[in-house]
Amino acid sequence: MVGLRVGVSLQPGWPVGDGRAVLRAAGVAEELGFDHVAVGNRVLASGFGVDADPLVLLGAVAGVTSRVRLLTSVLVVPYYRAVVLANQVATLDVVSGGRLVLGVGTGWNPEEFAAAGVPVRERGARTDDHLGAVRALWEDRPAAFAGRFTEFEGARAGVAPVTAGGPPVWVGGHSEAALRRVLRFGDGWYGTGVDAGQVREVRRRLGELAGSGPGGPDVERLAVAGAVFLTPPGVPVAVEAPGRPLGGAVASAGSVVAELGALAEAGLTDCTLWLPVAAEHLVPAMEWVAAEVVPQLG
Repeated sequence: MVGLRVGVSLQPGWPVGDGRAVLRAAGVAEELGFDHVAVGNRVLASGFGVDADPLVLLGAVAGVTSRVRLLTSVLVVPYYRAVVLANQVATLDVVSGGRLVLGVGTGWNPEEFAAAGVPVRERGARTDDHLGAVRALWEDRPAAFAGRFTEFEGARAGVAPVTAGGPPVWVGGHSEAALRRVLRFGDGWYGTGVDAGQVREVRRRLGELAGSGPGGPDVERLAVAGAVFLTPPGVPVAVEAPGRPLGGAVASAGSVVAELGALAEAGLTDCTLWLPVAAEHLVPAMEWVAAEVVPQLG
């Protein structure tokens, strides 16, 4: 299990009257030694916890932390204009000192797409277009790009990322289109509710799609990451997790360590713990993981 990096999602619905509560929790996550903190991307109320803009919230988190990585889990690319997204992400990369990991996906919620004025049927094409444009702006000064939805010539991004070539991009999704997107634009794959069998299957499919010929994508360089759902013993559940709980319905340190070990053996490199608990219980839940689980990971 050596090498499995474990982070935590800042997912609970935080009290509006105490806007710094989530920032204090992020600071605790860093103090406890977690590798990263993660924030999702919703633009309408979801009922599943925090629905803040991930780039804005992680920008605030960057200001109160110094080591922990910052993960969007995941940012819905079609909601953003490509050039604006490139500049926002590069800005966060700079102010965080290169700690950002950009987890991205195509999205799925028809209600949100309608509210954002983006045709849901175009989500895949827009994601490919925007990622290509973003990469061009991060890598070239001046940059040129001609796509279906984005076009520019001789453009210089307002902010150049501090990370060479831009922050790592983890692409979510299980479809063939999503896996091809990983190989074309990504530095890693990101899944939700994954088990060891799914991790092995994703690695196998990525290898097949990449092929073995010279000049093909180097699959071994890719991170294979995922979010899993965990409710520590004695901590009440606030919302129903949208997937199987890590360690079983009644988790113990032993069952959680065993499943994380199986995930690592299957090839998972990074694991985000999504804790479906109330805001006031997130710190005790993180403390349990740090004290009872992480020391056993090797």
